[in-house]
Amino acid sequence: MSVVEDTREELRSPSGPGAAAPRRDRYFDTLRALALIRVVAYHTFGWAWAGMVFPSMGIMFGLAGTLMAKSLERPALQVVRSRFRRLLPPFWFWGVFVVMAMLVHGWMPGWEIVYWVVPLGDPPGNAWGEQAWEILWYLRTYLWFVLLSPLLLRFFRLAPVPALALSLAPILVLTCVWAGPDNRFGSATWDLSTYLFCWMLGFAHRDGVLGRMKPGLVVAVSLAAIGFGGWYAFTHQAEFGTYDLDENPLAQAFWSAGFVMLLMWAKAYFGIDFARLTRFRRTNRIVTVFNARAVTIYLWHEIALILAVPLIDRFWDVPAFETYLPLESQWFMFGVGWLLIALFVLVCGWVEDVAARKKPRLLP
Repeated sequence: MSVVEDTREELRSPSGPGAAAPRRDRYFDTLRALALIRVVAYHTFGWAWAGMVFPSMGIMFGLAGTLMAKSLERPALQVVRSRFRRLLPPFWFWGVFVVMAMLVHGWMPGWEIVYWVVPLGDPPGNAWGEQAWEILWYLRTYLWFVLLSPLLLRFFRLAPVPALALSLAPILVLTCVWAGPDNRFGSATWDLSTYLFCWMLGFAHRDGVLGRMKPGLVVAVSLAAIGFGGWYAFTHQAEFGTYDLDENPLAQAFWSAGFVMLLMWAKAYFGIDFARLTRFRRTNRIVTVFNARAVTIYLWHEIALILAVPLIDRFWDVPAFETYLPLESQWFMFGVGWLLIALFVLVCGWVEDVAARKKPRLLP
């Protein structure tokens, strides 16, 4: 899934005649939860290597592509409207607080404020609120993929393997031929091109294309893509100032392509479903909450990390806290950040239920 997937459309394990009632696929659910945890960790510690260990954004776009292909078994307009309806209310609720805070701190919006209504372009803001709103590139990219998916899926089904291969062409063109315009459209084009292959991999998984591929070919292509992405990241550190994949779109595109392809193919080929996870009640519960409140966690996690700093500063005024708590540790801030995220899930998560036309609940 993506962070903003239609949560009613559960990814289910295959079923046949006489099979038990369908259940959620805990393999994808677990990947989604781990992706969110990795996002929060990256924004806390700034680890450049984190994206190579677990490319969260590529994984989330891949899972979202699978869900979108499943959803498009229904009329396309109905699916697009459903996706927008589920995403926009939580975004608006979150946006009211961010926009009001920026207005209080001197921000004067222009006509671009319309992107705070429908974020098909980067919403404007000031430097004071940048840490909060810079994450919105993901929502903008996701919405564009939703709008384009009826055409992308039709193109994919005409020739699945060539379509997959061609989905890496746009990022190569942008990197090597023409970088595109330096505006909101250009930014959207870069992000769409970076994760297009992952989105199409979701189609390939849903349609069974990956499961039919020869294991040797899949492994070879995946490792080649990962190898090229890693090589490009490390050999262009001088240009980007780091080997961090988030700063290098071409490296990100190929590394994520290879990584996500292996994860999706393994799921299809070996039938992995992590069904045993349900035996561990607490872990299973955590995964359930992460998936049901994914939008809330993603939107509010940066604000939680921002608030953790002044909160920890107040701890220094308490002698016992100063003596016994590791107040200078980033790991301590990471823990406080998650406590605040949990609070936001309790206080704000119900908006996701309303958007899904469900009865609001503190926890799913």
